[in-house]
Amino acid sequence: MRNNEKNRTLLSALVALAAMCTGCSLAPAQSQPHPGAEATSQACPSDDSGLKLPAGFCATVFADDIGHARHMVVAPSGILYVNTWSGRYYGNDTPHAGGFLFALQDKSGTGKADVIERFGETVQSGGAGGTGIGIYQGSIYAEINDRIVRYSLPAGSMVPSGPADTIVSELPLGGDHPMHPFIINADGAMYVDVATATNSCQLKNRTLKSPGAEPCTERETRGGIWLYDANKTNQTFSPAERFATGIRNAEGFAIDPSGRVFVTQHGRDQLHANWPDLYKPDQEARLPAEELLLLNQKADYGWPECYYDPFLEKLVLAPEYGGDGGKTAGVCANKIAPIAAFPAHWAPNPMVHYDKTQFPAGYGDGVFIAFHGLWDRAPYPQSGYNVVFQPVAGDRASGQCEMFADGFAGAVRSPAKAEHRPSGLAVGPDGSLYISDDIRGRIYRIAYRGGSEGGAAKIAPCPSATAPAGNPVDVAAQPPEGTHPDAGAGPVSKLPVPKGATREMVALGGRIYHGQVSEAACTGCHGDSAEGTTLAPALAGKNKKWLWSDGSYAGIAKTITEGVLQPKEFRSPMPPMGGAQLSPDQVSALAAYIWSLNHEASPHRI
Repeated sequence: MRNNEKNRTLLSALVALAAMCTGCSLAPAQSQPHPGAEATSQACPSDDSGLKLPAGFCATVFADDIGHARHMVVAPSGILYVNTWSGRYYGNDTPHAGGFLFALQDKSGTGKADVIERFGETVQSGGAGGTGIGIYQGSIYAEINDRIVRYSLPAGSMVPSGPADTIVSELPLGGDHPMHPFIINADGAMYVDVATATNSCQLKNRTLKSPGAEPCTERETRGGIWLYDANKTNQTFSPAERFATGIRNAEGFAIDPSGRVFVTQHGRDQLHANWPDLYKPDQEARLPAEELLLLNQKADYGWPECYYDPFLEKLVLAPEYGGDGGKTAGVCANKIAPIAAFPAHWAPNPMVHYDKTQFPAGYGDGVFIAFHGLWDRAPYPQSGYNVVFQPVAGDRASGQCEMFADGFAGAVRSPAKAEHRPSGLAVGPDGSLYISDDIRGRIYRIAYRGGSEGGAAKIAPCPSATAPAGNPVDVAAQPPEGTHPDAGAGPVSKLPVPKGATREMVALGGRIYHGQVSEAACTGCHGDSAEGTTLAPALAGKNKKWLWSDGSYAGIAKTITEGVLQPKEFRSPMPPMGGAQLSPDQVSALAAYIWSLNHEASPHRI
């Protein structure tokens, strides 16, 4: 347990950078120091990670460039197993050759993997990779496409030699959340996330003022946790195995020593974008909270009718189902609220309970959560891209969460420009913590090397779930025309102008695209430079290809106006006008800007 005699020293500078906020627990309590966390640390050999960690901790790059690494698990032998996803989810880049599953081992004791082997299905065999992975009774369990399979490991072998057995098949694919993370307890109970196909079960997904389906039949086969037996083969997905419902996307699982199961939940998107009459622009970035849930059988956690409002500290009725912007609880009064809440659109992916002794004692009383980072805070600054520690006592949060590891994203926190995004967590038999990155396939290994005990731990608290959104990033940086000597001849003035438009329209379109006008969130999906992200295609640059028009000025304007409700190559649809409220003149200006980017003489983005 934590030292109850010493208050934790807050890092005021970090708190200011995190929007000057307090804790994120639903029942805040003063967080106490980890014994030894401020201890004099030994030297960190080969710390080339670039991560920011509490005093006494060191990180090494355990492996690099292994594909789009998702979730991980460590065998008692110390071998790390990783599941990776195909390139289609990541902007259609080329997947690594060989199997989507990896086995990595550090035989030399340097903190870096020196033996790496691939196994499992390949692109050639029809595989597309996956997210979920686990170990049970010496076998490797992994998600691949619509199945969870089991690989038996021969004694003394890193990788299997035979084919996999199918544990459960026909898991739903498609839509916004096609992944199937899972966890297996000591008895073989396998809890599987079957996330939602839509954002909020609208009749037209992610579309301006489209009401919610009544009833939401999607909940019969999506949006919850399903329970299967890891000891049985050839089980088939059906509604009958649903364990809990009302969970939009539970990427993270953890089991504590008493057997309680915890899951994370990604809060829904686009409250302001789809319901601008009810929500202010900055509420797009501040609502709803991300959640930590205690999983119980037959429990209903509220999706799609409800979302968690951290300002009111309760579940409230969603606008698709008659909500009035957060004033009314309605049916949500009978749903199960989270035990802890975190800032909106941080995207909690993996979670792990720390059950070893290498780290200071307090880390055994809670969970580590990796936040992948998202896009829906645009045009306000993105956040997440970190790993936090959330203390838990029994079935509730016991204090505010702590920033544990940061620095993954590099200079820019956005899906388009982040250098790395944390996506998987695992604890090794020696107590080291592994963190995966699904952009460049990096694996980090964090170890504790603190010396003598004593002293208050200088660990920063998490930003509050009610922290301000900040200023729109492009507005805050500089005036639109810039501050350089030739500001009057800035980048926009050098762009070509389509026939029927004016240079002023192109300049206005640039401001709309970057969120400076009408709070549009184009950059959140298409990237700051319009060269695409994992969420949406490139609108400019070498990877651009027109999927819905001929690339003409009129064609681009038509696509913006109508939206893309059934994407051809990406998972998420685009609502009309990107979910913003744009006048016809603003649509024309935005189309002129995108056309101009594709007709400039030399690559230059603003």
